[in-house]
Amino acid sequence: MIKGSNGRGLYLRLDPVGPAYTEPVWMLVLLLLAVIPLIGAEFPYSARREAVRTQLEDGVTVLWGVVEQGSGKQRSGVFQETNFFYLTGWREPGAILLLDPSREILFLPRRSAESAKWTGPKSAPDDDDIAARSGFSQVQPVEHFEKELRVSLERFPKVYALAGTPATGRLKQLAPLRDVLNAQPAIARLRMRKTVEEVARIQHATDVTIEAHRAAWGRVSAGLHEYQIGATMAAIALERGCERMAYAPIIASGPNAVTLHYWPNRRRMDSGDLLLMDVAAECSGYASDVTRTIPVNGRFSARQRELYDIVLAAQKAVVAAVKPGMRLSRGTVNSLYEIALQHFNRHELGQYFTHGIGHHVGLDVHDPADPLQPLEAGMVVTVEPGLYLPDEGIGIRIEDVVLVTETGVRVLSSALPKEPVEIEKALRR
Repeated sequence: MIKGSNGRGLYLRLDPVGPAYTEPVWMLVLLLLAVIPLIGAEFPYSARREAVRTQLEDGVTVLWGVVEQGSGKQRSGVFQETNFFYLTGWREPGAILLLDPSREILFLPRRSAESAKWTGPKSAPDDDDIAARSGFSQVQPVEHFEKELRVSLERFPKVYALAGTPATGRLKQLAPLRDVLNAQPAIARLRMRKTVEEVARIQHATDVTIEAHRAAWGRVSAGLHEYQIGATMAAIALERGCERMAYAPIIASGPNAVTLHYWPNRRRMDSGDLLLMDVAAECSGYASDVTRTIPVNGRFSARQRELYDIVLAAQKAVVAAVKPGMRLSRGTVNSLYEIALQHFNRHELGQYFTHGIGHHVGLDVHDPADPLQPLEAGMVVTVEPGLYLPDEGIGIRIEDVVLVTETGVRVLSSALPKEPVEIEKALRR
């Protein structure tokens, strides 16, 4: 999915937020994790909180979890705010997290019979096993939050929250003489490097996504509507136990493919069209992000094949260049974007490459990241060059999810063909 224009040997290194591995360890651990139910995988939530407390050692950090609301949430359900989940692993609504250098507290709503009637029973701060289930030694009722915030503010001068959220305004009311600073950069720096458990979940979401794309390829034909292909892909994700799609599916046929975030999915496909499918699943909280462009009638025209080969060559060049030290951003040293742009410029098509080369993937399909920070082993990013020619009604994008390793890269979505001959073979009926 587009983000806006702008071994050797067995080796393991542990650090506060997750390990870095050489390729053999990644392969071994992922193989072992494949036989473990994903929902039971352990995550270092406490170590992540400790890392935040260390980085923001001069202040109090407050995060609000998702709030359970009324009918307005009936359309999409309740999903935990991802930064809150990253630090706590807590999925239930109404929780608050308070961190300061000396302590951490999880605040939970008291049990409500009325709420349970509508949305089921919830955990409560006075449950006998709440410390074990939550991973917090201190769990208090939400009514105690303001008192405990004042205690922390007496010891530490600064306040941190997620900028641009309602929490910022509330904290300014509770601490009017304090500046509320942004905690997002510190948390984003942690989220950029994935643990093996996180990679396993992203791989699972990617495997389901590949299955969904293959199902769509088996159905595509002239006369069908874009939304019918989207329905086929969404059905696979839900059948495999995924909670939802990672983002609104982009099923863009013919001229619709020149719109980067085309989401209506209403057009009827014609023979001769290209079909760009930017669709992925979110499973066990983690997203994938994969795009393929295929011919509706099963055969690329000469012009379509010419342009497709150019995009594919650009993507291969970038994937081959991915390694620690490279950057996604434009205009910087070791820029992966510039590799793609230079390739397109050699074909005098650079002006038709209108977006970035990729983004980080994790709990969010566009995971928080510092765009200027070099890639490191353990990061998961997309590589997604594209060309969009409005005058010809042609849009082509090829996107894979890749894991940066100590020595280079592993393509997590490599099982989905992208060579034109392989695509045409897969479409042959």
